[in-house]
Amino acid sequence: MAMEDMRKVKIEQAELKKIAVEALERLGIVTDEAEDVADVLIMADMFGIHTHGVARIMSYGERIEIGGINANPRLELHQTYPTVATLDGDNALGPLLGKRALSRSMKMASEFGVGMVFVRGSNHFGPIMPYSFMAAEQGFMSFIASNATTTIAPYGGTSPKLGNNPLGFGFPNPRGEHFLLDMALSTVARAKIRSARDRGESIPLDWAVDASGVPTSDPSEALAGMLQTIGGHKGYGLALAVDMLAGVLSGAAYLNHVKAWDKQPDQPQNLGHFFLTINTKGLGGEGWLGERMNDFFDIIHDTPAIDDERPVQLPGERELVALRHHLAHGLDYDAHQLNALRAY
Repeated sequence: MAMEDMRKVKIEQAELKKIAVEALERLGIVTDEAEDVADVLIMADMFGIHTHGVARIMSYGERIEIGGINANPRLELHQTYPTVATLDGDNALGPLLGKRALSRSMKMASEFGVGMVFVRGSNHFGPIMPYSFMAAEQGFMSFIASNATTTIAPYGGTSPKLGNNPLGFGFPNPRGEHFLLDMALSTVARAKIRSARDRGESIPLDWAVDASGVPTSDPSEALAGMLQTIGGHKGYGLALAVDMLAGVLSGAAYLNHVKAWDKQPDQPQNLGHFFLTINTKGLGGEGWLGERMNDFFDIIHDTPAIDDERPVQLPGERELVALRHHLAHGLDYDAHQLNALRAY
């Protein structure tokens, strides 16, 4: 591993996984479960989504140490129908439950064409894109969603009742790049508002509202208030629908029954997730899907761009470019975080 500068080091995927697994094992997690967690978090780093990468292990560890997350869960799978199951996570690490739920969903889809798994008793499970990519690599279309800590008020309201609930889609392309969409339902993440505050800049009025529910351009007031959903009432409706799938139908917590990991770190969040996969291999003959996917991509890519230096792209393309680069050249990783992870 060679030093690039005072802040970054070059590290290969395999070495980063070894460091992550060893850190998780020191937290009391058994090896096979630690490897599942590491697979999800490292894939986030490979996509360039470092806010949800292996650095999360330290925040997970803090909650394990105070009883907020169970390092030795007893997972229970309830098979409701041949194509529907519920996974009771016993307050385990979210990426562990996500990886196990995805695998079960794909196993059902391999046999019956479709498989869906509801997850309860979970925690933060990372970004959705790693799961969608894993499914797409094996020929499965995926729809994945999760509820989250409350940061958004009902449309027209002044009190936070629902989370910035993420959802994602993945469509496999056997002859090219996959389609990978991973999105939360707020206009922007709170991190962008914090960044604007730190720079002393104002924010657009459609980013957030203050504590009384009024749109604000002041980032400090926004951070004390609530996020706004994409598309106003439409995003609000989608956030509710995600919570119905991931929270209500799974048997997990929903709306403001979800505990805030930052305010009540010693309490189980009881987050819920939803995994649906479809086996695309039975939908057409050999080469059928790849030809259609590439034609689909070509039609979009042929759109004249407003800015010639920023050609039209599809969701996931930027992250897949980052993945290829990191596979070929390794990751430029924050040296301080890496050392902290080694010593954790």
